[in-house]
Amino acid sequence: MNELLDGFLEWIAAVDPVLKTTLAGVLVMLETTVLLGLVVPGDTVVLVASTGVENPVEYFALVTVIIAGSLAGGSLGFLIGRHFGPWLRRSRLGARIGEKNWERSQDFLDHRGGIAVFISRFLPVLHSLTPLVVGMSHLRYRTFILWLAPASIIWAFAYVSVGSAAAEGYRAAAGTLDGAAFYFVGAIVGFWLLIYAVKRLLDRYVSRVTATRAELRAAASEDGAAETDSEK
Repeated sequence: MNELLDGFLEWIAAVDPVLKTTLAGVLVMLETTVLLGLVVPGDTVVLVASTGVENPVEYFALVTVIIAGSLAGGSLGFLIGRHFGPWLRRSRLGARIGEKNWERSQDFLDHRGGIAVFISRFLPVLHSLTPLVVGMSHLRYRTFILWLAPASIIWAFAYVSVGSAAAEGYRAAAGTLDGAAFYFVGAIVGFWLLIYAVKRLLDRYVSRVTATRAELRAAASEDGAAETDSEK
C-alpha cells in the first residue's frame, strides 16, 4: 500500500508546481463557466493538486490561485448568464441539465438572495448553475461577488489544507510506519464523509426552501388552467 501511495504522490510532485497550480486554477474556473463542474468536480481537482504541496509558498500559491479561479469562473458564469442565459437554458445542453435543476437554483436564489450564492458554492450542480442563474436575475454583480468571495475562500482553504496535511503526514510517517498509507487514506475518506454530511444538510435546507416555491408555482399553474377551462 505504501508503495502505491508513494508512486502516486511522486507522480503529483513531479509535475512543475507552477503548471500544477495553474491547471488547478483553470479547471476550477471552467467548472462554473462552461459547466465542466458537472463532469469533473472541482473538489477532486483541488484535493489531488494539494497532495503535491511541499512548502508554505506552494500552499499559499495554490490557495490563492484556487480562490482567484473560483471568482473568475463565477464572474464569467455571471456574464454568460446575463447575455446568453435564457438561450442556454432552452438549448440542448440546458435540457440535459434538467429543468428541475434550473428551477431549483432559481427558486433558491429568489428566496435567499446572496445567501443562496454562498451556500450554492458548496453543493454539486448548484455551484455550476448559480452564477448563470444570478446573471439572469436582478441581483447585482457586486452583491453576487461579495457573497461568492467568502465561500470560495473557505472552500479553497478547507480542501488545500486537508490534502496537503494528509500528504505531509504520510511523508513524515512512511519511513517508520508500514501502515502509514492507511492513515492517509483514512484522513481523506474521513474528510470526504464530513463533506458529504455537510452537503446533505445543506441540500436538505435548499429542498425545504425550494419546495415552498414549487408548491406556489404548481398552485398558480392549476389556477391558470382552471380559469382557461371556465372561459371555454
